[in-house]
Amino acid sequence: MQNMNHWIGGKPVEGASGRFGPVYNPATGAQEKQVPFASVDEVDAAVASAKAAFESWGTASLAKRTTVLFKYRELLDAHRDEIAELITAEHGKVHSDALGEVARGMEIVELACSVPQLVKGELSTQVSTRVDVAAIRQPLGVVAGITPFNFPAMVPMWMFPLAIACGNTFVLKPSEKDPSASYRLAELASEAGLPDGVLNVVQGDKVAVDRLLEHPDITAVSFVGSTPIAKYIQLKGIEHGKRVQALGGAKNHMLVLPDADLDFAADQAINAAYGSAGERCMAVSVVVAVGDTGDELVDKIAERAKGLKIGPGSDAASEMGPLITREHRDKVASYVTGAAAQGAEVVVDGTGFTVPGHEDGFFIGVSLLDKVPVTADAYKDEIFGPVLCVVRAETYDEAIALINSSRWGNGTAIFTRDGGAARRFQLEVQAGMVGVNVPIPVPVGYHSFGGWKDSLFGDHHIYGNDGIAFYTQGKVITTRWPDPADGGGINLGFPSNS
Repeated sequence: MQNMNHWIGGKPVEGASGRFGPVYNPATGAQEKQVPFASVDEVDAAVASAKAAFESWGTASLAKRTTVLFKYRELLDAHRDEIAELITAEHGKVHSDALGEVARGMEIVELACSVPQLVKGELSTQVSTRVDVAAIRQPLGVVAGITPFNFPAMVPMWMFPLAIACGNTFVLKPSEKDPSASYRLAELASEAGLPDGVLNVVQGDKVAVDRLLEHPDITAVSFVGSTPIAKYIQLKGIEHGKRVQALGGAKNHMLVLPDADLDFAADQAINAAYGSAGERCMAVSVVVAVGDTGDELVDKIAERAKGLKIGPGSDAASEMGPLITREHRDKVASYVTGAAAQGAEVVVDGTGFTVPGHEDGFFIGVSLLDKVPVTADAYKDEIFGPVLCVVRAETYDEAIALINSSRWGNGTAIFTRDGGAARRFQLEVQAGMVGVNVPIPVPVGYHSFGGWKDSLFGDHHIYGNDGIAFYTQGKVITTRWPDPADGGGINLGFPSNS
């Protein structure tokens, strides 16, 4: 069985805590690796490495940083298939989906390559007699990222490329369920010329997380995961004086108006609900069918759902792979098996699904629930699996009120041909990311990603301009260079802008 390592100071470091976690192949159910769980001392070693590296990296020229990042982008492009294969082997998602994940992560690397433009300051001359004021942005120091299992390459790349581009050094704690992709990203960064210690990867569990949140040399923490953990990260990070951005969970609604193209809407509902086996915070979990669209729309979704090809992610014919663990598969199934008793109509039941030859894999079929009451667990909870709920609303106003009553506000979408209705929706809906005939409105790299309400804890969204703001701190410099002809003199009056 393969043992994973930490990546500290530009080299692999074996785990010394004696504690390990299993890494499974979700398609077979077999444990293929074990990952070390870092001790407090091992986390401290990674932070110390990052702190030492900051002394030179924090003052390195923008030209040097961008040279490394451009080379890094080239290496990621050359190794994208390899990284995707690591994702498929440990997460289970199909290869095409894994390739898409790598591509979306590379968008942020490309954004980071433009950091000389992004951190440009401001200058006002002659604000008073021979007085100039400049505003500049400087790095924070050592920053940390704690990332989830569902995007083991993309989410880390949402964080560390911008952080190091701004001059910070970084300690990454990836998910212990699929750690290989993050580790490979660090290896490639070193190959690109990133100095030792600028990017470190510490494998681990809550012990590592808590130490990062408590460590006095960590200045800021980025997190993506569930809402309960995001709340914990924010409170504990703030308690220890850290800047925090913590992205939580979601229950994303897709509103379908009567004038929508129902075939197109059904296709997009399938893609958004069941892609990556529903294990993404931007998945559409609820379709809100307005007026008399419900029956026809549900029929169209059900017809498409029953034809999906589910199998190992390594099989090019597979459209959906397994879930990440057996326990998560069983939890997802419980929402479907209990739905009818809570008032929902089970139109497609994916529980009990197996793949011939992969009976021990963590597979589940797709499920479709109709007429789901808002009191049902399947509606109230973030399921994080291939379960799509349909609720009915008589009017647009009823639908928007339903969506806005959710405690989450990550992403949402409207399907319609009516521009006026779409414009009204994008202004009225209480969510951070909105799609108009786009079911998964994940912003491109130069716009920021983040939700509202219980989907975000902290003041900054991730990547884009918010990412630059999060990983830097502002400084304003006021200067006066007296004219040699001035005689100077003493004046105790309060200085005025004249």
